[in-house]
Amino acid sequence: MKKVYYLKTCSTCSRILKELNLSSEFILQDIKSEEITVAQLEQMKALAGSYEALFSKRSKLYKEMDLKSQELTERDFKHYILEHYTFLSRPVIIVDDQIFIGNSKKTVEAVKAAVS
Repeated sequence: MKKVYYLKTCSTCSRILKELNLSSEFILQDIKSEEITVAQLEQMKALAGSYEALFSKRSKLYKEMDLKSQELTERDFKHYILEHYTFLSRPVIIVDDQIFIGNSKKTVEAVKAAVS
């Protein structure tokens, strides 16, 4: 499976998608207009190893809700990601059995290597 979970309104996601120039084999899912399902999140967790790896601590809501001062469990990370799309670190790119999370240069380069 080749899939990208991204936010259409995020300029960073748009820039990365443009830079990667992914083939039409990839399914693009705008997580704001098409919410992540429990099954999709569980599949991502299986590839990533934890819900925390998928969780964005840079989210505006993370700061507003003062989650930094709380001891969050895997269950909490899952709950927050399913509750609001901004908690998913993005983009999340799945290439067969590999998952690439976030927008760092290193991650984008790894995606390029995986799809070439």
